[in-house]
Amino acid sequence: MKRRTVLHLAALPASLGLFGTAQAQFRVEISGVGATQLPIAVPRFRDEEKAPQPVSAIIRADLERSGFFRPIDANGVALDETSRPVMADWRGRSADALAAGSVQRLADGRFDVRFKLWDVVKGSEIGGQASAVDAADLRLAAHRIADYIYEKLTGDKGVFSTRIAYVTRGGGRYTLRVADADGEGGQVALNSPEPIISPAWSPDGRELAYVSFESQKAVVYAQEVMSGKRRPIANFRGSNSAPAWSPDGSTLAATLSREGGSQLFLMDRNGGNVRRLTSSQAIDTEPVFEYPDGKRIYFVSDRGGGPQVYRIATGGGNVERITFGGSYNISPAVSPDGRTLAFIARQGNSFKLHTLDLSSPGSQPVPLTDTTDDESPSFSPNGKLIIYATRAGGRDVLMTTTLDGKIKARLVSTTADVREPNWSPYGR
Repeated sequence: MKRRTVLHLAALPASLGLFGTAQAQFRVEISGVGATQLPIAVPRFRDEEKAPQPVSAIIRADLERSGFFRPIDANGVALDETSRPVMADWRGRSADALAAGSVQRLADGRFDVRFKLWDVVKGSEIGGQASAVDAADLRLAAHRIADYIYEKLTGDKGVFSTRIAYVTRGGGRYTLRVADADGEGGQVALNSPEPIISPAWSPDGRELAYVSFESQKAVVYAQEVMSGKRRPIANFRGSNSAPAWSPDGSTLAATLSREGGSQLFLMDRNGGNVRRLTSSQAIDTEPVFEYPDGKRIYFVSDRGGGPQVYRIATGGGNVERITFGGSYNISPAVSPDGRTLAFIARQGNSFKLHTLDLSSPGSQPVPLTDTTDDESPSFSPNGKLIIYATRAGGRDVLMTTTLDGKIKARLVSTTADVREPNWSPYGR
């Protein structure tokens, strides 16, 4: 909803209706075929059926969702980290890599999770890990194993143990939730009868900034994720919206109407030292800092007659237009390396996720989806995936996509409408 009403913030509360029962549990549906995918076998971990989480299934789903791996069927194979697998057999199954392990309940109630990773092609051991975790942390342990495998085999850091924030709507309530990157294990951060929009993670992953309408106007809050303690950051006259953190966490950008119109302002992380960044007769909104140095801010403005993405130095100065294709481009998100812009472009009556290569002047936008109502793109902290909201089957759902658009994973709630996803940084 934020994306459709970005230039009509005053109408936002009335435009949000009531929806079905909120539900935080997800399942994952994966579609698409990547150009190159590493075939990997992850057999069922020994004794994992005695644990409350399907560890090997979580690992397989994580790896498949990344778009870089293709699971190999290992049904009926009994292996663990102490095994000496016959590599010729696994090569015969077309596996290039193999991970096997075990989950054993300890006397103190925790679970000992062990695994080992092999290079099937070379017939060599790559490595492994062991950890003892509480039952509540078994999902996290599985995600961390997937991160280990991903990094060992791709050279890039995995994101499976990171988190996402999103908003659900149902039963006349709006709920801000924090969940694993696969959408599972959602925890309630805030529940309100009034709309909650625009969650944004602080760079250290300890706080969420968001906009709440609980006082019958748009107010920006920051909330500690662990303790739930929160504080108002921007509660000025008029509307306060679209918070964004600087890469070092010292500054927030937001759209304020305190001086008339909707313009970009910067403020210290606690809301002090407010200074105006843009001065136009247009609506300037949806600021996002450029990564990794934070020297510039991308934002949306209708100063050219229709909403387009622009950028400006954080110290002010000239405004540079970034998007030109089409008459309606909104919701900018900048990749962690600063090389790619994700945004939503209107094509006819459809709103589609696009990317633009910022490192190559003159590059053309690339559409990534075949859906028609995409919103709120947010990059994973390694820059390899984008999470976004869209509509499918008459409901709002969350999707992830690889940057080439070839692998998409649908995070599907059973009954809830979900939107406003924002991917956390590393650190948990």
